[in-house]
Amino acid sequence: MQFPVVIHFGKSNLPLHAVLETAGFFIGFRYFLFLKKKQGDTIESNTRTWILIGAIFGALIGSRLIGALEKPHELLTTKNTWQYIYTNKTVLGGFLGGLFGVELVKKLIGEKRSSGDLFTYPMILALIIGRIGCFSMGVYEETYGTPTTFFTGMNLGDGILRHPVSLYEIVFLIVLWIGLQQVEKRYVLAEGARFKIFMIAYIAYRFLQEFIKPSDIVVAGLSTIQLTAIAGLSYYYRYLIHPPKLLQTNASTPLHLL
Repeated sequence: MQFPVVIHFGKSNLPLHAVLETAGFFIGFRYFLFLKKKQGDTIESNTRTWILIGAIFGALIGSRLIGALEKPHELLTTKNTWQYIYTNKTVLGGFLGGLFGVELVKKLIGEKRSSGDLFTYPMILALIIGRIGCFSMGVYEETYGTPTTFFTGMNLGDGILRHPVSLYEIVFLIVLWIGLQQVEKRYVLAEGARFKIFMIAYIAYRFLQEFIKPSDIVVAGLSTIQLTAIAGLSYYYRYLIHPPKLLQTNASTPLHLL
């Protein structure tokens, strides 16, 4: 396989990554609309619109900010700081930035209900499609792993066997998707629990994945992504300490469905 993978249009070459990144957003949003119509939405339409706006702008800012901080020395020495910030992005920063944007909007409009459950599966689907695009770039985008002698090692374009971390993440997301569905078949989850479980699992995964990626060490042997992951897990600390809070606790509803 030759990296990066490109699609040929006459005399033009279009990176597959660009196509799949756009497709991920489009398909993920269409899936969200499908689930919204099929399952209904506990959030009013106008409120949901504001929540989407908060998520989009929060994700945009968070992804760029954390992405730019991944390599502090480059950020400090670049000639065009704003361009450097805009051209660097990371999914984890986008997720946490989106979360902050949503919570800020909800506070401003007085919405107290959890709103993330309906986003969960569309986010996973969009991320899987996007990660296929990342894999198609090989070492020509910073989503590759460190050299390895493990049997999963792949030549991603530089002649060195490396961890294909994008493929690892795709497998993780598929397992997480299936796992969430199995949990929901057995347990009645509290409102917002599906999204919280997804975020906790994904943040923890990204923390661990950084150990097999070439990353700049920032503080205490940890990268920017790992420090961001720790901040994200700290936000959810109450659910890490008391997992039963994720279950429905109404007296009329059993915690466990046989």
